[in-house]
Amino acid sequence: MNELILELEEITPKEFFGAQNANIVLLKKYFPKLKIVARGNKIKAYGDEDLLEEFDRRMNMLMQHFGKYNKIDENVIERVLTSQSSDDYNTSAQSGETIVHGVNGKIIKAQTVNQRKLVESMRKNDMVFAIGPAGTGKTYTGVALAVKALKSKEVKRIILTRPAVEAGENLGFLPGDLKEKLDPYMQPLYDALRDMIPAEKLAHFIENGTIQIAPLAFMRGRTLDNAFVILDEGQNTTHAQMKMFLTRMGKSAKFLLTGDPGQVDLPRRTISGLKEALLVLKNVEGIGMIYLDDKDVIRHKLVKKVIEAYKSIENRD
Repeated sequence: MNELILELEEITPKEFFGAQNANIVLLKKYFPKLKIVARGNKIKAYGDEDLLEEFDRRMNMLMQHFGKYNKIDENVIERVLTSQSSDDYNTSAQSGETIVHGVNGKIIKAQTVNQRKLVESMRKNDMVFAIGPAGTGKTYTGVALAVKALKSKEVKRIILTRPAVEAGENLGFLPGDLKEKLDPYMQPLYDALRDMIPAEKLAHFIENGTIQIAPLAFMRGRTLDNAFVILDEGQNTTHAQMKMFLTRMGKSAKFLLTGDPGQVDLPRRTISGLKEALLVLKNVEGIGMIYLDDKDVIRHKLVKKVIEAYKSIENRD
């Protein structure tokens, strides 16, 4: 049986192995045909020579990451072990480029390969579709890019919108004033903004219209100039709503449309405006389309497992 011995130099084994050797357990999951033993500052692996070469390559990538960032976690390990090549992973690692500094110095950056592609696509195109399941960072990355554009004076305002589909865009029956009626639908957008702009400044921006958060129905008839505009939950738009939104684009504007075609809340037999737009606009120059998947999920590790479980059911259907 072939043997590979890796020695952790200038790396604390306890931190690299994880609590109760959780990281080693994960490595064993991805290399089930290898016998992997972690003791002291060494990792020993036994098995087929080809598998040991692959294990050695992936481990070196992990150690390089740890050397640079002083930490690894389940998401990092999975990205390293599932990337098609070291180039793919390096793209993800380099996505450490800071998009914007948030509240209390929080550094906000693209964390995965596809999030990095989203950032690059927004640089090259004035209109981008970001498609993927919950938790892949579509909206959060988009809001970070919008805040960056505002801070650097590339745009004069940020406009965030989403269809209030659960109330059929007819909010009259809900209690409270207009803002109170709308806030539940806009909460994910507020959450992202609160991470990036101090509360007092954010309130000022909302009050003077520098940042506008409104349901999609309120976009009708407007021309959106000098703005970074994000349409969130685009899968819940109808044909008419999507066409209306896309034609609001004015001069010096950036449009980002996010959505998950697998979570459409529209009435039956109503075509999703997002699904239709992806087909109609796929060959239009100047429009980017980025697809994120469960490898981009950066929420709790269970979110990824939930997505995989539902995907298996949907594939059977």
